[in-house]
Amino acid sequence: MEGPGKPGFTGFMGVPGATDLSSLEADVAFVGVPYGVPYRMGQAWSFEAPRYLREKSARFSRANGPHINYDFGIVPVDWRRLRVVDCGDVPGDPRDIPGTVARATEVIRTLLRRGILPIVLGGDDSIPIPVVRAYQDHGPLVVIQIDQHLDFKDQIQGVREGLSSPMRRISEMAWVDRIYQIGLSGYIQADPPDVEEARAAGNVLISEREVHEEGIEAVLARIPDGARYFITLDVDGLDPSIMPACTHPEPGGLTFHEAVDLFRGLARKGRVVGMDLAEFTPAHDLSGLGAHTAGRLIISLIDAMVLQGHLPQGGSGRSLA
Repeated sequence: MEGPGKPGFTGFMGVPGATDLSSLEADVAFVGVPYGVPYRMGQAWSFEAPRYLREKSARFSRANGPHINYDFGIVPVDWRRLRVVDCGDVPGDPRDIPGTVARATEVIRTLLRRGILPIVLGGDDSIPIPVVRAYQDHGPLVVIQIDQHLDFKDQIQGVREGLSSPMRRISEMAWVDRIYQIGLSGYIQADPPDVEEARAAGNVLISEREVHEEGIEAVLARIPDGARYFITLDVDGLDPSIMPACTHPEPGGLTFHEAVDLFRGLARKGRVVGMDLAEFTPAHDLSGLGAHTAGRLIISLIDAMVLQGHLPQGGSGRSLA
């Protein structure tokens, strides 16, 4: 892994770095996956995202101990018994794309074998493919996608695992029971056959307007209880007023509190077993707002899992099981 152990490395939220994954003891691990599968030259807008998100997350370092989460109401949360580490970045080589994505899968697979929940910082929106592939022995999964786009192309320019295809490739994985695609918006984001084929694969498509008009509780009611949920968050599925740091900001998207309530509801309904954040574009961020939104959402997800007893909380006697 790149980063931990080198002078100047600071983990996400200031958590310690981890270099030896084979013997790692932790509850949650941050992992950077800067490189996916490009289908055009110059597609490097998200490669610096893990480093940038770590840098901006320093403001959240105090969340590692006791704190109040006002986004849930005035709720106290205590992370003192929670073991959180940062594994750094999966090494990437643009001359060896298959090797790069295989390394990403193996890193996530190693963490899962050790009972560690991975939170992946990307990276373009092809990275959910190698990440979810690592869950082959840890299903069945219900995949929750937040995204403006359908991402159900079979291929673009001959590339079948690029950023426009993750939901199609994930739908083909036998350990994935169902995919919920939440926050779809716009008017040129998918061809009609893509929509028909996504529905034929069993995907549940929920537009951004449906979320706003029906509310998050109605969305949660459509998701099965007691499942193992993997969350994949493409940042363009969030409103650009809170997430300007995407490649092509457009009107619409989930609000901050809709996303928080979705995460909190999933932790209440079942067990969140991992998350990735993709397509974060540091060059488009404004005053660190996008990075701060990402950090708050990640903290809210971990807090929700702690409060549900899925992760340890100080003085609670709870453990990861």
